[in-house]
Amino acid sequence: MLKIIIMIVVGGIIGWVTNVLAIKMLFRPIHPIKIPLTNFKIHGLIPRRRSEIAKSIGEAVENELIKVNDIIEQLVTDESKTEVLEGIRKRVLKTLDLKIPSLIPSSIKQKLLEYIGEQIDVEAAGILDRTIDDLTNKAIEKVKVGQMVADKIDEFELEKIEEMILQLSSLLHK
Repeated sequence: MLKIIIMIVVGGIIGWVTNVLAIKMLFRPIHPIKIPLTNFKIHGLIPRRRSEIAKSIGEAVENELIKVNDIIEQLVTDESKTEVLEGIRKRVLKTLDLKIPSLIPSSIKQKLLEYIGEQIDVEAAGILDRTIDDLTNKAIEKVKVGQMVADKIDEFELEKIEEMILQLSSLLHK
């Protein structure tokens, strides 16, 4: 029984050391080291192919994980639309109430404001939906989640990425 426990512990230690060394070797050396008298350079795989890796991760995130449509769907809900429409209605009616001359009798003014309020209720939802559709299409054209992710990864210091991967690796061994 003791032999089995020792084998498990030794196997675990060997696996952990192997993973740490493998991750370190992916990153090290961070800056290319030229071997004298040869045309040969030693350079970690990740530092050497950093831009390609960042672009690949960015594309995967954009194509498989986070799409602009998903973000917009989270932002534009029926509740948020209702809030916007209520805000528009209140502001327009308040502004008109202040701008309509006091010469106009209050009963006529009130009927006019009611009519305008009804028209806002009828028309504003359609206008808002068309505006949201237009903005969504523009966002899909202009917002490139993959490029944003790739740029962020490129900005990270390689030591920080290495540290994050080592932390992730240690979590997997718990």
